[in-house]
Order: sequence, then C-alpha cells, then structure tokens
Amino acid sequence: MARALMNRPALLLADEPTGALDTAAGQDVSRLLTGLNAEGQTIVVVTHDLALARSCTNRTVRIADGRITEDVRSQAVAPEAVR
Repeated sequence: MARALMNRPALLLADEPTGALDTAAGQDVSRLLTGLNAEGQTIVVVTHDLALARSCTNRTVRIADGRITEDVRSQAVAPEAVR
C-alpha cells in the first residue's frame, strides 16, 4: 500500500484491501482510506465487505451478476471521522 501511495496517484485502486488482515490492521487500513478520501483522493475499493466500502468512500456502486444494482452517494467523509 505504501508503494501505491508514495506518488500521490490521481486514482487509487484497492482490491480487497483488508482481505488478509486481522481486525486491528483492517481497521487501520479503513481509517487510512477514509482519511485519504477526506483529503480528496479518488479511491476505487473492490471488496465483498460492503461496510468497508461505505465507511471509507462517499459513493458506493454495488454490482451483482454483472449489473449495477445500487449506486449510492453519501455525505462527504468528515475529517473528524478519521481517527
């Protein structure tokens, strides 16, 4: 993840970013993604964990059977939500 972030990419792709992590490390990654999004970083998170996707982005697109089944925009992530 550090290598992906060091050049401040215009678009960050995160494929199952917490998939192989324990709970504490997964929460750290979630907070990192939330903070980056709050700073204006565009992030695409591909995950089976809908709660993760919704917690660290302000738009969630859900795909099932090759079709978009949900496209939800939420309020921007508040900086104070980042811990």
